[in-house]
Amino acid sequence: MRKEDIILRLAEIESELKKRKEDNKLSTYNKGKRHKKQMAFHRCKKRNRWVFGGNRSGKTECGAVECLWILRGIHPYRKNRKDTFGWAVSLSTQVQRDVAQAKILHYLPKSWIADITMLSGRRDSPAGGVIDQIKIKNVFGGISTLGFKSCDQGREKFQGSSLDFVWFDEEPPRDIYEECLMRVMDRRGEIFGTMTPLKGKTFLYNEIYLNRKKNPEVWYEFMNWEDNPFLSKKEVKLLEGALDTSSLDARKFGRFSDGAGLVYPEFDESVHVIEPFTIPPEWQDNISIDPGLNNPLSAHWYCTDWDGNIYVVAEHFAAGKDIDFHAAAIKEISKRIGWRTDSKGRICALIDSAANQRTLASQKSVSELFYERGIAVNPNVNKDVFSGIARIKSFLKRGNGEGNLYIFSTCRNMIDEFKSYSWAEGDMPVKRDDHCMDELRYYVMNRPMPAQDKRALSPVAADKLRRIKRGKKSFES
Repeated sequence: MRKEDIILRLAEIESELKKRKEDNKLSTYNKGKRHKKQMAFHRCKKRNRWVFGGNRSGKTECGAVECLWILRGIHPYRKNRKDTFGWAVSLSTQVQRDVAQAKILHYLPKSWIADITMLSGRRDSPAGGVIDQIKIKNVFGGISTLGFKSCDQGREKFQGSSLDFVWFDEEPPRDIYEECLMRVMDRRGEIFGTMTPLKGKTFLYNEIYLNRKKNPEVWYEFMNWEDNPFLSKKEVKLLEGALDTSSLDARKFGRFSDGAGLVYPEFDESVHVIEPFTIPPEWQDNISIDPGLNNPLSAHWYCTDWDGNIYVVAEHFAAGKDIDFHAAAIKEISKRIGWRTDSKGRICALIDSAANQRTLASQKSVSELFYERGIAVNPNVNKDVFSGIARIKSFLKRGNGEGNLYIFSTCRNMIDEFKSYSWAEGDMPVKRDDHCMDELRYYVMNRPMPAQDKRALSPVAADKLRRIKRGKKSFES
């Protein structure tokens, strides 16, 4: 073959590859640059999954691609089947056309389309109209169906069908959400949603984020601008400068806000909450207590590793109990995890300085009562709210020269408070459900230092530490 013919043939091949790439954008999804949180969403096997994301964080792509993988029968992480039936639910038909429908058509190769039914507009130009249904050729030989629904149609329009999945693009009204739960029940189907929580702390805040019902099938992920590898840092900085703090909570971080904003929008459960592991004795640092009798008493056990990272490894949280109960619980937890004592066999802890006060109902203070029961509490804590919050934020931000903060998944009360701790209308946090946040602040303001004596680490603990650090580097890279 002549040189000219070879060059011509190579040009034809390159043109054909480019044409195929343009016709099948789905084939390039998360190839090259990878959006790690998008992939975490796709890999999750739970049946009620949500992405709470800021604008332009990459959340809508998750929903569109997930729909097409299921409909086509090519999902890389789930069991595939033919003849699947699902809905894409938007807030209105206009939003459907401009967002969910547009994303589906962007990723859907024309060769996969078996038929399109329009509510308005032309079948040969569906992007300019409103689609009712798309029929998609399934690789197993069947035909799958994606129906488009809008919440402004009302709940009655969501009755009757049995579905394999429902994708909510943005937050639906509660009655439509509950109706769709019924639609997927027959087929053991799934619900997934992608939304920016601009409406504040609505029912999904309790249903999904706080998971008040402890549903084991619920999963969520937060996405913010920095998670999207296709947004430049310069663009992120410009967007940040255009929004106030409250708007940033939702539009950058995808956080729920009641208008005043979360105190710790930096908190990310997928990053800062880890599964328990055996802590080396050298890491043990202190216990911090926010006392309460009728109100909850909160106590947590804190450790620091050699790099200055803080680990919250155990929790005691109870209301309406006396000092005997709390002291016994603290001793039991300390014994269970092998917590150290002082030379007199006492457990040492920090405590709110208010514990030194005596009331008319008692001749002894809370501090004295704990001392009598073998818990040596230190009430000399720095209670400055703003300095404490700033210091905690430095541990949450990661990669800023400070240590990082990690919380064992068994410390549910602290995790829940992080997720709901909000600013009041003034310059102070809301004084409600803040017991864990207060004693965490006492601890960090006590200036914990990195652990010493690395030689004391056992081979098993050293191997576990290496695995933990390797996992952190993998997540951050």
